[in-house]
Amino acid sequence: MGRSRYLRAVHAGPAGGLDPEAPEALLDCLTGVSERIGRQAVLIAMDDLSAIAVSRVAPMLHERFRIPHQPDNLPARVADKAELSRLCSRWDVPHPETVIPASGAEAAEAAWRLGLPVVAKWSRPWLLPSGADGLRSTTLVHTAAEARRLYERSAEAGSRLLLQRFLPAGPDTDWFFHGAFARGGRPLLAGSGRKELSWPVRTGLTAVGRWLPDPAVEAAALRLAERLGYQGILDLDFRRDEQGCFRLVDFNPRPGAQFRLFTDTAGLDVVQAMYLDLTGQRVPRPSGGPGRVFVAENYALLAAVRGGALPRRRAAEHVVGSAGPAAAAGRPDGDAEQVPPVVAGRRTGPGRATEPEPEGRPDHQGAAAGAQPAPADRPVRPGRGGGVETAWFAADDLLPFLAMLGAFLGRGAGKGVRVLRGVPAQGRRTARAVVRTPRQRGEQPAAAPPSAPASAPASGSASRPVPPEASAEPDELVTR
Repeated sequence: MGRSRYLRAVHAGPAGGLDPEAPEALLDCLTGVSERIGRQAVLIAMDDLSAIAVSRVAPMLHERFRIPHQPDNLPARVADKAELSRLCSRWDVPHPETVIPASGAEAAEAAWRLGLPVVAKWSRPWLLPSGADGLRSTTLVHTAAEARRLYERSAEAGSRLLLQRFLPAGPDTDWFFHGAFARGGRPLLAGSGRKELSWPVRTGLTAVGRWLPDPAVEAAALRLAERLGYQGILDLDFRRDEQGCFRLVDFNPRPGAQFRLFTDTAGLDVVQAMYLDLTGQRVPRPSGGPGRVFVAENYALLAAVRGGALPRRRAAEHVVGSAGPAAAAGRPDGDAEQVPPVVAGRRTGPGRATEPEPEGRPDHQGAAAGAQPAPADRPVRPGRGGGVETAWFAADDLLPFLAMLGAFLGRGAGKGVRVLRGVPAQGRRTARAVVRTPRQRGEQPAAAPPSAPASAPASGSASRPVPPEASAEPDELVTR
């Protein structure tokens, strides 16, 4: 982001950092930014913490910035896991079964009732103290005693503990929804997609995603936005349960890192659509887009090494120079006033805001940026449906890149040690094996050889009989 050619200026954030519970420092900071810009600008929050803080000072900034109207502290309400669970229950949006215990004993009992393991979440993760040992926003709890101990740290965590039924991950279970909405929850641009690879594997951000329309995901998301009267950009995460029901697991009141996946054939994305709406310009009707693929290149390679093969790329256009969230080109309509966009969020540094440059090309840097107004005489570069949007995040966060190198080196070193010790490559994997019966693979079971009686016990884990209820998911692990 710091090296983007769209960037005109970087404005330092509050000296003490961004605190959504005490947003006065952010108010003073943004007031100074507005005075330096010299005219009204569009303000877009790029992470949950910034969205919550900006919504709390928005009434004092409406003459300086154009900000999505989100009354009643809406970003904090939807980012609060307990409040989100209540809203989903009220409006019939599928959600994982959730319990909010009132004591350590209730937490232990709820863990047993939901079925171990369970997912433990803190209601307001932005209140977690930095550096607290063992306190994470989300934790997989394996015992009732662990749930009790976690509850006893509620005062330290600063918010309530939630326990949710665990939804197993699979190759087709993780989906997401991105949308930009005008006042009253009217969609400007929206779409659903499937997470094909993630990092960390099965639990983290999107490494490879595909824009795939799904009526159930889209209906649930649009219903929730309409009931909330949501204005702005949102990013929702869904997981499909064993019965095929898509359940909302997270609500992010800001653009997701993969928002450039949802770009139509004319280049319109959710950030640009929001910019056009806030500046009073006409938002074109979206045209095409489904089938498009987003690839975070280093995350995708690491996820493929650690978690499975990289999905095959369909015949598609490679969108050169508009890598991921680093570039979002705005498109004015007619003679509307040009309004500079400002991005607020930790992805550009703690509490920083940026003002993109009106001229230049997008590049392959950074993790998030705001909509950039294009000159009226510069046509938007046309595209074709099913494009590939690429992003390389190593410049912003070296840890995934170093982890990728470590994964390669670790695999090579481990294999070398086994060879030196005379142990076959598969010899140390008998304790955990992927078990798939011929029926699960779509094959016909082979007849037993005449010399082997049908009742003979199997000596290897591959021939061990599988109970009828065994899962057919390819990542199902069976421990001997």
